[in-house]
Amino acid sequence: MKQEVVDKFLKRKSEGDDPPSLQNDKIIDEENLSSKQRHVELVEVTPKDFPPLDPALRPKISDYHPDERDEVRRFYLQNGPCQPCNHKFPPRNFGKEYRRFNPAWFSEYSDWLEYSVTKDAAYCLYCYLFKLHVGNQGGGDVFVSGGFKNWKKKERFNVHVGGPTSIHNKARHNCETLMNQIALSKQSDQAQFEYQVHLTGSIECIRFLLLQGLALCGHDDIEESNALGNFLMLLRFLARNNPIYSTILKNAPDNLKLIAPSIQKDIMCAAASETTDVIIKDLGDEFFAILVDEGRDLSIKEQMVVILRYVDRKGNVLERFLGIVHVSDTGALSLKVALESLFSKHGLSISRLRGQGYNGASDMKREFNGLKTLMLRENETAYYVHCFAHQLQSTLVHVAKNHISIGSFFNLVASVINVVGGSCKCVDILRESQVAKLAEALKIGEVRSGRGVNQELSLKRAGDTYCGFHYSTLVNLFSLFSFLGQVLEIIVDDGLSPEQRSAAATLLDSVYCFDFAFNLHLMKTLLGITNELSQSLQRKDQDIVNSMSLVEVSKRQLLMLRDEGWESLLSEVGCFCTKHSIVVLNMGDVFVVQGWSLRRVEQVTNLHHYRVDLFYSVIDMQLQELNSCFTEVSMELLLCVACLNPRDAFSAFDKSKLIRLAQFYPSDFSPIELLLLDNQLQTYVIDMRTCKELCELKGIGDLAKKLVELKKDVVYPFVYKLIKLTLTLPVEPATVERVFSAMKVVKSRLQDRMGDDWLSDCLVTYIERDIFDTIDNERIMQRFQNMNSQHIVE
Repeated sequence: MKQEVVDKFLKRKSEGDDPPSLQNDKIIDEENLSSKQRHVELVEVTPKDFPPLDPALRPKISDYHPDERDEVRRFYLQNGPCQPCNHKFPPRNFGKEYRRFNPAWFSEYSDWLEYSVTKDAAYCLYCYLFKLHVGNQGGGDVFVSGGFKNWKKKERFNVHVGGPTSIHNKARHNCETLMNQIALSKQSDQAQFEYQVHLTGSIECIRFLLLQGLALCGHDDIEESNALGNFLMLLRFLARNNPIYSTILKNAPDNLKLIAPSIQKDIMCAAASETTDVIIKDLGDEFFAILVDEGRDLSIKEQMVVILRYVDRKGNVLERFLGIVHVSDTGALSLKVALESLFSKHGLSISRLRGQGYNGASDMKREFNGLKTLMLRENETAYYVHCFAHQLQSTLVHVAKNHISIGSFFNLVASVINVVGGSCKCVDILRESQVAKLAEALKIGEVRSGRGVNQELSLKRAGDTYCGFHYSTLVNLFSLFSFLGQVLEIIVDDGLSPEQRSAAATLLDSVYCFDFAFNLHLMKTLLGITNELSQSLQRKDQDIVNSMSLVEVSKRQLLMLRDEGWESLLSEVGCFCTKHSIVVLNMGDVFVVQGWSLRRVEQVTNLHHYRVDLFYSVIDMQLQELNSCFTEVSMELLLCVACLNPRDAFSAFDKSKLIRLAQFYPSDFSPIELLLLDNQLQTYVIDMRTCKELCELKGIGDLAKKLVELKKDVVYPFVYKLIKLTLTLPVEPATVERVFSAMKVVKSRLQDRMGDDWLSDCLVTYIERDIFDTIDNERIMQRFQNMNSQHIVE
């Protein structure tokens, strides 16, 4: 380096430089230099040219001349944040306890968090470099000059970071842009061209594999290996058919091959981030609802799926996959923290939440109930409604299985279906038995013949049918019970293996007993009461008014069964047992539990067990679940929603109910707006009924799109707001279930060790591939390069 070059910031002395304590004064004195003296050739910056790295000792960035600031920023960014990990952090007194700075925070906030040894305080590197005008957002001036010292409130770090548009993130973006500009300025045009071509090829390969749901990495991601993954195989195919790309790939240095699994994951992360950004920008500041479900992946990890539901600018109801979160602790509070973390990551606010939907048949049902309550406490307009896509009958069965006897009963039913229905020979025997008995019944005149009657029945697994599948299974089992015993006896005598014969013998003893017969009648009766309601909720052409009416009817029938149905049910079970030669228990005898020690079982009579512990208990479970799924608030809300339906020339329109619907959202409709809505509704319905095109619409979703198309959403803004709030409620079928189907495709046995972040990124791009496919490579490349400065060729 040339000795005659004048230092840009400080005049050098001989070997004896001033001590650090005087360097601040020299920096301030530089302001007195003329612009010509400052504007000299840049030199390689060394640490002794600048103030100490301790954030508490350095001057404000605004103290430097504007022409010098970028060079100062470059120096600090190249050195990174001041993070003395090995320092012995002193404790500080907070009331009755002592707290100190936790060095683990350096890992969590590695790119910006700084610590001052002299002041025992935390600072933000990004905000120091680019936060020139400090306001109150993100902690004001604390993280820039004052220093943060309240070690009890670690959450203030997240508050400081804020959302995508926070001052901190704007400063971070400016820092990344500066470093990218410096790095790119060093590249030759040819090097940049080759790098972009190479990176584009890698992105295209990953794009193809992600859109097809194929695994990226193989068993051995080495170019010379014979067990290449899909990514390297596709890359090799691209090189064979593209001479330019082949030459660039062959001549690329080892550190710029862009084939390492870590590079693949970074490109995938960039693609997923861009995809999610499109969704968040499309959502904007609109209301939204969440649909949450849980399931286990191939690695037996509990995963929480989060779907956003909102109405876009064209009036379309959209459900977009936001992400999947691994939850090791499935408590309600932990679920809420995980959900808030996901919201914070994407800049979403709970204040804009207007609906919640949870799968009632989920293993985390109780936790979701707690999460629902916690969210309502924070936002009273985040109403929960039962999502019609989640089958009510499956929910009710899942709740009933919480009773040990009913859970054992359904396990026994599944075993019977597996043994009898899982063998072609057994199915043929069952079919032949039905035909023989039907022929005999026709001969003696017990049944009549005709087209469509006397159809063949079969034992179907619960998942083989769509609506009312559990009920159908129990009805068929009830009808085929006499044949069932014959088939099991044949298997006991002529089974193909000892295991099959012993399983059939065990089932024969378990099925032909009073307990099985009682549970079969009880569950068949209960599911029969709610069967019409379950099917009504599953219809595409949903009639909310009739569905809510069926809810009340089902509750009333369950109460009547509880109060008056015991004797008739017991009589039916007795007749059934007599018909099939099953021993009927004496209700006055002591109830005996098979396989349980008498010391562990309370001595009760059969009557008490079957009537109180089983009959009353299971009915109460069903009533409690119906009351949870369809509360008075949610039912009134849905009945008011039905008044917006345009079917039959807006015949369901009821102004008073729509005013009541608006009152459910006090934060969205002020008292004055309610008055304006009252007047607007009358004009609205007359206008709608005079337009033939609008009167022929079938649903509220079609109405919203048509109003935007005709620009009547501008004419009737309050009515349209009401329609958007209505459509946000997660009542119609959701996309949650297809996420778990996609998870089985993305996380296959070849990729059973996928990390949680990698899995979430893959699912975002795979499920929302219609959005991902529209994102150009340039945006993904820019995001990829901004993620790490090492991704940029120098």
